[in-house]
Amino acid sequence: MGATILIALYVACELIANVTASKPIAVLGFVAPGGVFIYALTFTLIDLINESMGKVGARRVVYAAFVANVLLALYAGLMVTLPAPAYYIGQASYAAVLGSTPRIVLASLTAYVVSSLMDVEIFAWWKERVGRYRWARVMVSNAVSTFVDSVVFVGIAFAGVLPLLPLIAGQYVIKMTITVVSIPLIYLARNTLREPASHPPT
Repeated sequence: MGATILIALYVACELIANVTASKPIAVLGFVAPGGVFIYALTFTLIDLINESMGKVGARRVVYAAFVANVLLALYAGLMVTLPAPAYYIGQASYAAVLGSTPRIVLASLTAYVVSSLMDVEIFAWWKERVGRYRWARVMVSNAVSTFVDSVVFVGIAFAGVLPLLPLIAGQYVIKMTITVVSIPLIYLARNTLREPASHPPT
């Protein structure tokens, strides 16, 4: 049951982040997509899934969420393209929120799958080789994967269009701040979402 809840939260956060990313936000002088807060949680959630299901299980969840994101992008694109009745006046707003350009979609999906799989590998490596300091393996895996995610996404989405370094820095600082704040989730989830011990039939 605990792993199921974590997977549901992970996929939900991925989809919510993509839907809300079209609005840029300014926080403490940093600019980032609107989905950055909930997206940053996905790195801690996949670490929790890795803790519960192992590296192979975590990889499968990453692939499943990737498929869900592709389906969302394709269906949203279809709905933007299909004609609306004459009385519908929200087409422009609908397209602005859900009609991301192919370049943005490509950047998002590429950054997601590369950084998430990297996070899974680093977390599993630390768990197998070091073992101790659960908080440290979360910090190390997230520090690397969120940086890669920011560089790949901004590089593909905005190269030649906007200054890259401020966008990368803004996303990275916000994501790592949320990572630090969410560290207690690792310990809380271990206690509250642990699978109950099985009992022999009576």
